[in-house]
Amino acid sequence: MRSLSLLTSLSIIPSSRNTRFMAQSASNTDGKRLIKIDISSDTVCPWCFVGKKNLDKAIASAKDQFDFKIQWHPYLLNPSAPKEGIPKREFYEKKFGSQSLEIAARMTEVYRRLGLEYDMSGLTGNTLDSHRLITWAAHNGLDKQNALVEELFIGYFTQGKYIGDRKFLAEAAAKVGLEGAEEFLEDPNKGVAEVHEELAKYSTINGVPHFVIDGEIKISGGQPPEVFLRAFQAAANNAN
Repeated sequence: MRSLSLLTSLSIIPSSRNTRFMAQSASNTDGKRLIKIDISSDTVCPWCFVGKKNLDKAIASAKDQFDFKIQWHPYLLNPSAPKEGIPKREFYEKKFGSQSLEIAARMTEVYRRLGLEYDMSGLTGNTLDSHRLITWAAHNGLDKQNALVEELFIGYFTQGKYIGDRKFLAEAAAKVGLEGAEEFLEDPNKGVAEVHEELAKYSTINGVPHFVIDGEIKISGGQPPEVFLRAFQAAANNAN
């Protein structure tokens, strides 16, 4: 496996002939290079929101050079988390012990630098319903899926919303123009099989957030924008 130093653990999977052809042909009618980004994430992972915000900045800086196709995939940090939820502070104290206050202070500072207020109030818990919704949203357009993920992150991390609250999930979906979310969520079996298919395909990783650029370049963690910008250029160079 060839390595590319991007200030982080970033690697390029050796390309097959078919993969190379796909990369060379990935362009839009406006002539800009189309870059596909697959993101594995959990909706209660604070670094996943950090990674998204930094990716957004990189995309904004590179939008004159590239077009982007972004798709989110599920990852369950705690599959056995209770559906009824548990107070965030209590959960972190049980998981991290005396380090929980230090971790919370660090995340508060990281979010502050992003212009966000990190909120430790409210509940945390099982994220399956949120992933059912995100996976379903992709069928209504990847732009709407991406916007939904943003709304869920904002609600959970900055407003004390509970990620397992179906009312919150449906309201977030409505905000981004997704119709039928409430009815979809009412049936607890809808979308579960597809989520498990996605997990089997995209969750064979060590943690999240995890970004795959054009199926080749892998970036782990909430990396700064310049890491993504260099990855975009590397992907474009690989296609030439």
